[in-house]
Amino acid sequence: MAHTPVNHPLRPIYRIVGFVVGAYLVAFGIIGFISTSSEAFTGPGVRALGQGSNVLWSIISLALGALVLLATAVGRNIDAAVDQYLGWALLVLGSYSLCVLRTDEVNIFGFTMSTVIVTYLAGLLLITVSLYSKTAPQSQTGAPRQVREGRTA
Repeated sequence: MAHTPVNHPLRPIYRIVGFVVGAYLVAFGIIGFISTSSEAFTGPGVRALGQGSNVLWSIISLALGALVLLATAVGRNIDAAVDQYLGWALLVLGSYSLCVLRTDEVNIFGFTMSTVIVTYLAGLLLITVSLYSKTAPQSQTGAPRQVREGRTA
């Protein structure tokens, strides 16, 4: 996208937000896996951190969180791409789970309404982080907005 900011001044804060989202997904995956290890792989599970979870969703959230943490650690615009795609994937997954929330046979992730809300929030945060965490060499960036608008600091 041509209008995506590059070298945003708040980039470190957005990277921290991405790291926190990834750490939450990892923590939820670990706690969910421990609390659902004796349950069925799919279907209605138990509550972990106030959300519905089963073994499948615990493994998926653990893998997604680890991927976000790894991409955030690597940086170099890899984090922007990974956060964008995983954010959209979480929104799609949350929408699917919202559609099948009241069915037992099709709700394979064991989602509850609180899980759908947290999945939406995590996805939206990752998409926002991806929009503001791109970097480029100074020679490829344009002038700051204040200079383009004719204002000085």
